[in-house]
Amino acid sequence: MPVPWFLLSLALGRSPVVLSLERLVGSQDAARCSPGLSCHLWDGDVVCLPGSVVSTPGPVLVPTHLQTELVLRCYQETDCDLCVRVAVHLAVHGPWEEPEDEEKFGKVADPELEEPRNASLQAQVVLSFQAYPTARCVLLEVRVPAALVQPGQSVGSVVFDCFEAALGTEVQIWSYTQPRYQKEVNLTLQLPALPWLSVTADGDDVLLVLDVSEEQSFGLSLYWNQVQGPIKPWWHRNLTGPQTITLNHTDIVPCLCVQAWTLEPDSVRTNICPFRKDPRAHRNLWQAARLQLLPPRGWRLDAPCSLPAQATLCWQALGGGPCQPLVPLLPRENVTVNMALEFPLLKGHPNLCVQVSSWKKLQLQECLWADSLGPLKDDMLLVETRGPQDNRSLCALEPSGCTPLLNRASTRAARLGEQLLQDLRSGQCLQLWDDDLGALWACSMDKYIHQRWVLVWLACLLFAAALFLLLLLKKDHVKGWLRLLKEDVRAGGTARGRAALLLYSADDAGFERLVGALASALCQLPLRVAVDLWSRRELSAQGPLAWFHAQRRQTVQEGGTVVLIFSPGAVALCHEWLQDGAPAPRAHGPHDAFAASLSCVLPDFLQGRAPGRYVGAYFDRLLHRDAVPALFRTVPVFSLPSQLPDFLGTLQGPGAPRPGRLGERAEQVSRALQPALDSCLRSPGTPGTARGMGPEAGDRT
Repeated sequence: MPVPWFLLSLALGRSPVVLSLERLVGSQDAARCSPGLSCHLWDGDVVCLPGSVVSTPGPVLVPTHLQTELVLRCYQETDCDLCVRVAVHLAVHGPWEEPEDEEKFGKVADPELEEPRNASLQAQVVLSFQAYPTARCVLLEVRVPAALVQPGQSVGSVVFDCFEAALGTEVQIWSYTQPRYQKEVNLTLQLPALPWLSVTADGDDVLLVLDVSEEQSFGLSLYWNQVQGPIKPWWHRNLTGPQTITLNHTDIVPCLCVQAWTLEPDSVRTNICPFRKDPRAHRNLWQAARLQLLPPRGWRLDAPCSLPAQATLCWQALGGGPCQPLVPLLPRENVTVNMALEFPLLKGHPNLCVQVSSWKKLQLQECLWADSLGPLKDDMLLVETRGPQDNRSLCALEPSGCTPLLNRASTRAARLGEQLLQDLRSGQCLQLWDDDLGALWACSMDKYIHQRWVLVWLACLLFAAALFLLLLLKKDHVKGWLRLLKEDVRAGGTARGRAALLLYSADDAGFERLVGALASALCQLPLRVAVDLWSRRELSAQGPLAWFHAQRRQTVQEGGTVVLIFSPGAVALCHEWLQDGAPAPRAHGPHDAFAASLSCVLPDFLQGRAPGRYVGAYFDRLLHRDAVPALFRTVPVFSLPSQLPDFLGTLQGPGAPRPGRLGERAEQVSRALQPALDSCLRSPGTPGTARGMGPEAGDRT
């Protein structure tokens, strides 16, 4: 492929030597010899088949070494290809005998090629040229006159023009004769690459620096140079120089190559693979490799590059520990990546695993077909080895090694040796592999494990029977204990989740202390109590109405109860709302949630939504039941503390304890309320004595 002259000049350097680089015109190959020799180039390429080395019938011509030179094959004045010229140096080799005359000498050398008037040595020299992905072989016929033949000395050379190759590629050249009288001579040559592409490291990043003029357009491709299949670009761009491409260090693998070319017709593509010996690239390759297990007995190693790895089968015991390698079921040659392979097994087993190692270091391990065969089994692997004269030995694979079955060792396989042999003979073991070298058998250990646990289960049954008998003898105590436990569980699981919102009118400080005592006593029960006494900061921040709305919504959503605690002041506020639809002008405290809540409470009662959500309460000797407005008596109204059991049962709902237990709790609450109630009754100007018990406190609705 023609390439612009200035690119070749860049590749080969700015030395004046470049200007004197020989240029060949035309596309025809040619051969020429050193003085005194005659040579001929066969038309077309030949098949590269060196054949085996044969003995020499006498003195023969053989190549001794190769010499190369870079030249240019030009199709036009400025469009040339880089070409490798090869010179093959020849010498005489083989047993030497003085010929009696020229005719006899010619017969020894090669009777079929004898020329009567000019006896000589003749050789067919093959030149093999490989530069991935192309390869060529040409055949040169060389004839040496007898006068120039000197045993063991060079007789001259033959020059071939020429093998075309791309910039930056590695070429390999071999030369040998047909028939082949000695080992071929070879030469490896790295052709120069374009200097405007370089690779540098910057911390964890790798930089591809392309030092190209701004007007130069070129293509750049990154690809994985795999042995199998065509090149598949991983990254491709058409760019204009200069450019710096940044790669993450995790993307670097040994076979990652860079291909660059100018955006011109038939331009030469330069290939560079700079990461072949990079340790990071080899680590990344193993991290990118994936081992797949293909049902029923196949496997595949996927990797971007070829791997110098070997695969072996191993047995993974249920109890853990390292996977134990098995006899060589797999070939020892390197693993072929990205190709499905087959295990030489008769049956699959979940405990069989495959290991992939490189340089005796384990890299990957996967157990076979875990999705289809299930988890690891507690099976014993028996290894049968077959030797000459039908000699056989049988052992069980254990963490300590392969234990002979009939052995007095303390291992599990030795203790169960007779039983395992019986299972093998009776066909209870699964055969995994069989050939001339041996066999593998997997024997289940489940029944032996069950036998070992029989005594344990029997002991457990006896203990359970004794415990049951003891419970029968102490049934009265047990019933009482179970009843208490049941009540505690019901109280903790059901009632603890119920809420109670207490609403009251702050008539005076004594009444507030009484309400606070009630709230504290209810908290000792499995109730969540909300009262404005404990939320003054929230009331100040939100306002009484917003606070009530939030608490009421939460209480109703949780299935709780809103408790209206009636006092003379609360009754008066209710009458004011019921008569005028709005409260009479009076001073209310900033934390008086009762007055603010009536705007929401009254609609619930007027529209029939109150039952099940609200209850009423008042304190003995502070208010009479008839003083509670009739509208609020549509829900249960309790006198405290005389009706505390019914009041507590209503608050706790379906999870309320039995009556006896409920009475005990009511007694506890009553004792907590009594001091505050007595104090409230003794205080001067008690509302209950002034108007709470008089006839004017009755129902005026």
